Amino acid sequence: MAMALPAFTVTASDYQPWPSPPLPAAANTLRSLKNPNSNLDSTASWTSLIASHCKNGRLIKAVSEFTRMRISGVEPNHVTFVTLLSGCAHFPAEAMSLGSALHGYARKLGLDTRNVKVGTAVIDMYAKFGLMGFAKLSFDCMGVKNKVTWNTMVDGYMRNGDFKNAVKVFDEMPERDVVSWTALIGGFVKNGIFEEGLMWFREMQLHGVEPDYVTMISVLSACANLGTLGISLWLHRFIFGSRFKDNVRVNNSLIDVYCRCGCIELACQVFDRMKDRSLISWNSIIVGLAVNGHAVDALQYFDLMLNEGFQPDAVTFTGVLTACSHAGLVEKGLKYFKEMKRVYRITPRIEHYGCIVDLYSRAGRVEDALGVIKNMPVKPNKVILGSILAACRNLSDVRLAEWLMHYIYELDPEGDSNHVLLSNIYAAVGSWRGASTVRKKMKGLGIQKRPGISSIEIDGVLNEFVAGDRSHIHAEQIYAMLEFLSGELRASGYVVDDVSELYECG
Repeated sequence: MAMALPAFTVTASDYQPWPSPPLPAAANTLRSLKNPNSNLDSTASWTSLIASHCKNGRLIKAVSEFTRMRISGVEPNHVTFVTLLSGCAHFPAEAMSLGSALHGYARKLGLDTRNVKVGTAVIDMYAKFGLMGFAKLSFDCMGVKNKVTWNTMVDGYMRNGDFKNAVKVFDEMPERDVVSWTALIGGFVKNGIFEEGLMWFREMQLHGVEPDYVTMISVLSACANLGTLGISLWLHRFIFGSRFKDNVRVNNSLIDVYCRCGCIELACQVFDRMKDRSLISWNSIIVGLAVNGHAVDALQYFDLMLNEGFQPDAVTFTGVLTACSHAGLVEKGLKYFKEMKRVYRITPRIEHYGCIVDLYSRAGRVEDALGVIKNMPVKPNKVILGSILAACRNLSDVRLAEWLMHYIYELDPEGDSNHVLLSNIYAAVGSWRGASTVRKKMKGLGIQKRPGISSIEIDGVLNEFVAGDRSHIHAEQIYAMLEFLSGELRASGYVVDDVSELYECG
């Protein structure tokens, strides 16, 4: 299959060497000038200077010094090329042509095929440019390959979403190490294919390869996104008996897993036993407590964080404001919002304004919420407007709901949730015509309500349930239990919102 190439396309036969130094006369003229780099008379000295610029993100300056190095008659070596190629890889949008030219020069000297470090740097650069065809060509031309070279190819394919070739290269590797397995596992997880990531982690264990902390962070991330509590508990036990049980990043990931699974007590246990904590540790526990409805605890941890000398950041205040919103602590939330700006000099982001809008909306103070939207320096998104729309349902304010929906539709014309919410607002006030109109509009636009999905893990198997679905092997027992629970709820005084249920399912 033909591969789309950028405008500067080069092939193996097109590579040109870096421009040769000027003629001796011109070179003598240059040497006569006052050159601040005149003391750089060796390849190592020039390469060190170039590396310093690359390390600090000054690629153009690094290339300028490379040109001066060539003008001075000093030949680059493999370290020089690895440094510059790696620098180009960090700027894939800007440095494509430059990187290809450098590869051409290295190829002219034979370094890309004879020197494994240069060849690997070339592969990594093309992979980050998204040019896996060129990366594969360079890989195939290399005379010598090491584990880093193979791992770079696996990571490159994963980075570009080519999972089939990533697995193919992985299977062909003459020798695999923990980095090889982690590249494959982490690649699936970063691309949202969490089940596949966990499957390869099991394969890694069967092959007797011990994971490192990077592997564990990837696997924990997969568990957090899948909500697989059983596997997470096993991983927790494994971590507790491993050499990285006190690794801050691993423990932060474990806290995140438990918070996402709703196991707040276990999250707090992990946090409380940590010997060392980072700001991310504090943010993880504060945000986790807040989104799980433990507002008071979240604010207590925030106070502890301040007492231990940590400076909060934007993420911290997102958690604090979320806690206040969920607990209905309006005045306290406004106080924290002011402190964020005045005391900690943190410029509010859209998510912070969203928290304040949600804070007012949940309290029924719609006018105040609209005032925040009017005065905030950024345009509201669909989430912020949706918070007020949800308040309209409780207030039965159809007129405001219609006004908000006009703007929400512009931001998210294919969104289903706000259309359904507007339909339910009409139904709540008995406007069946309005509810029907919304449904017809959704049908005409091809918008379908996404069914609600719940899941539960039993014996390591994740069971998912969709509203109205009876395909599960134990469907009869499940629905019998739901009927029993509904009866218990009614007996306890809970009143079902029949109108909303009708339109949610309709």
